[in-house]
Amino acid sequence: MKINWGTGIVIAFALFMTFILYFVFEVQSNSKYDNDLVVEEYYKHDTHFQEEMARIQNAHDLQHKPSVKFEEDGVKVTFPATFESDKIKGNILLYRPSNKKFDFNTEIALTNSSIVIPHKKLIKGRWDVNMEWQYEGKKYLTKEVIYVK
Repeated sequence: MKINWGTGIVIAFALFMTFILYFVFEVQSNSKYDNDLVVEEYYKHDTHFQEEMARIQNAHDLQHKPSVKFEEDGVKVTFPATFESDKIKGNILLYRPSNKKFDFNTEIALTNSSIVIPHKKLIKGRWDVNMEWQYEGKKYLTKEVIYVK
């Protein structure tokens, strides 16, 4: 039996589609490949987008901004000395994009206008730091990306 070029192209397309579909079904059916949304209740979160943007803008407009740095003992969040430490309220969410099992929240409790999140709570790699805080009735949102070594 001789196969002409038209039949060869159809066979090649069919094999390619079978190859792709196999991997799509494998990824969808295997629990090893986690494909959850980044945020639970995505649409409910989206309704508060404008409020979130206002808080980000408030933080951006500050003359002296809080800093987030990775140091040997952990992640250090430092507020400017112009802020009164006892008037700052809020929390810090450390979000691990690759695995939500490692995400955790820490309440802001400052000593000497800074807070240190211990190194033992963090694993190597990228962390998104979302800091929601309030000072004298005004709400702020600061987002940073750090890399733990």
